[in-house]
Amino acid sequence: QVQLVESGGGLVQTGGSLRLSCAASGRTFNIYTMAWFRQTPEKEREFVTLINWRSGSTYSADSVKDRFTISRDNAKNMVYLQMSSLIPEDTAVYYCAASIRFASGVITANYNYWGQGTQVTVSS
Repeated sequence: QVQLVESGGGLVQTGGSLRLSCAASGRTFNIYTMAWFRQTPEKEREFVTLINWRSGSTYSADSVKDRFTISRDNAKNMVYLQMSSLIPEDTAVYYCAASIRFASGVITANYNYWGQGTQVTVSS
């Protein structure tokens, strides 16, 4: 089992920045990919960005790739999401996810473990 705990959400104005953190614990040696997803009441959970836990390679959705950066600290079992140039459309609950499968990609169902989520609200 892997446990994930997110932190760092909050209220920010348009154009501002936030950094989300995700602490992983448990059988972290099984992790292949870590990712961030987000969800609003009106939409299904959507992919934001991912990082290969071992190589550090990343992939991001087009809507965020010039504004958000995912990073990891393997020694601390931490994943971070640095968000900048935030816009109201980024308002959502952000979830950290972990997969023990190869090439999980952007598919929600491929991720085995999820955090409880942290709210990010961007005011206009």
